[in-house]
Amino acid sequence: MSQTIYDRYIENEVLSADPHKLVVILYRAAIEAVARARVNLRNGEIRERSNRITKATSIIHELSRSLNHAEGGDISRNLAELYAYMQQRLNEANANQTEPPLEETEVLLRTLLDGWTETARVSAKPVAIPDELQYAEAR
Repeated sequence: MSQTIYDRYIENEVLSADPHKLVVILYRAAIEAVARARVNLRNGEIRERSNRITKATSIIHELSRSLNHAEGGDISRNLAELYAYMQQRLNEANANQTEPPLEETEVLLRTLLDGWTETARVSAKPVAIPDELQYAEAR
């Protein structure tokens, strides 16, 4: 099977990503899968809906498996419970062919992505400015 330019881009993005970026990629992929499942549900596209929900469930499972319970404490436990809840809601959406569980899961994933992104922004290390640039700015 040949890869498209997009597939090669995604593969390169994943292979070169640090752990934080990988989590962002996973959240975005799960959000996209759930959003597409909602569209598939509205259009009566059963197989596509089921495939998208399965993809989102798999991604959330991987996020759950990546938790470090030894060092994560309450945050790790709470995330594991939230991931399990989202997987349950996705299964309900698939079995009952209803949109509210998909919508709820999408909102939860977006909230987690926003929180993860903000945490990374706040904890980012300042970039050191070389002495020559500091001197040039002072003039």
